[in-house]
Amino acid sequence: MENKKEMRTWLDDFKLDHPLVIAGPCSAETEEQVLKIAHELKNSDVSIFRAGIWKPRTRPGGFEGVGAIGLKWLQKAKAETGLLMATEVANAAHVKLALEHDIDVLWIGARTTVNPFAVQEIADALEGTDKIVLVKNPVNPDLALWIGGVERLYKANIKKLGVIHRGFSTYEKTKYRNIPEWQIPIDLQNRFPDLPLICDPSHITGKRDMIQEVSQQALDMNFDGLIIETHIDPDNAWSDAAQQVTPTTLKQIFEDLKVRKETESGSEYLSKMNGLRSQIDELDAKILEVLGSRMKVADKIGVLKKENNVAILQNKRWNEILGKMILEGEEKGLSNDFVMHLFKAIHQESINHQEKVVNN
Repeated sequence: MENKKEMRTWLDDFKLDHPLVIAGPCSAETEEQVLKIAHELKNSDVSIFRAGIWKPRTRPGGFEGVGAIGLKWLQKAKAETGLLMATEVANAAHVKLALEHDIDVLWIGARTTVNPFAVQEIADALEGTDKIVLVKNPVNPDLALWIGGVERLYKANIKKLGVIHRGFSTYEKTKYRNIPEWQIPIDLQNRFPDLPLICDPSHITGKRDMIQEVSQQALDMNFDGLIIETHIDPDNAWSDAAQQVTPTTLKQIFEDLKVRKETESGSEYLSKMNGLRSQIDELDAKILEVLGSRMKVADKIGVLKKENNVAILQNKRWNEILGKMILEGEEKGLSNDFVMHLFKAIHQESINHQEKVVNN
C-alpha cells in the first residue's frame, strides 16, 4: 500500500462540495421498491444507491436476499436515475454476477472481513478491476484484520479502495447496536490518511432516531462519507426495519448536518486553541502520574494478598468500585460507557500488576 494517494482519486472524481453519501434499502425486495427509492433519492446529496442482494443472516430461516434477479433491478435504477449502484459481495460467485451486471461499487461485509480466505477469494475475483471496492470493519474490534483485508485487495491491483466503519459487536448492553469504538477507525485513518473512510450510522445505531447524531459525530471526525439505509416504508422492510429512514427523513438529515472545516486557521483561533491544548497536555501528564501511583498501591495489595494466600480477583470489591465510579462520573458529566471502559482498563492493569507480584 505504498502509493496510497491513488486511493483518494476515485473520491475526488465525484467533485462533491459535501461528504459522499451512499443510500438505499438494506435489501432489494421488489423491482418497484428499488425503483421508487432510487427516484426519490436521485435529486439529493446521494451519489451512490445501495441495496443488499445477498443477505448473510445470523441464523437460518430469515430473509437472505432476492439473489441475482435484484441486480437487474439495480441496472434499471441506474439507467433511469443516473445513480451509481452498490451491493455487498461475500464470495467469488457474487463478484462474477455483480461485474456481469456492471455494478459500480462492491463492499465486503463485516462477517466476510473476519475471514482472510474469503477476502482473498474476492480479491482474486476482482483482480485489476476499476470498480470501487469498500471493506467494512470486521465484527470484532481488530484493526489488523481490517487493514489485512484492504491489503489483500490492494495487492490484487485494485486501486479504488475505501473502508466502512459500521461499529463492533459486544455482549454489553449499550445504546448502540454495534459500539462505535471511534478510536479504531481514527487509528486506521492516521495510518492511511488517503484511504477514504465512510461511516455506517445505520448499523452502528440500529435505531433510525440516532442516525443524525452518529452521522454528525462521524463528520466531526473528518469521515469522508456516510452510508445510510433508506426505505420508502421502513416499518415494513424485510430486513433491519428499525434502522432504516425514509428518503424524506434522509434529506432532512442532510440539511441538519454540519460539515466542519478540515484545517485550522486564524491567529485568534490558533492562539486560543494552543492555550487549551497546553492545558490538556498538563492534565494528561497528571492522569498518567496518578495512574502510576495507583499501580504502586496495586503492587502493595498484591504483596499483601500473596502473604495471606488471597485470590487476586475480588468480584464484590470490583463491582462496588465500578458502581461508585459510574455514579461519580455522572456527576462530573462523564458517560456511563466511558467510565466503564476506563475503569475496566484500570482494573485489568491492576490485576496484571498483582499477578506479577503474586506469581514472582
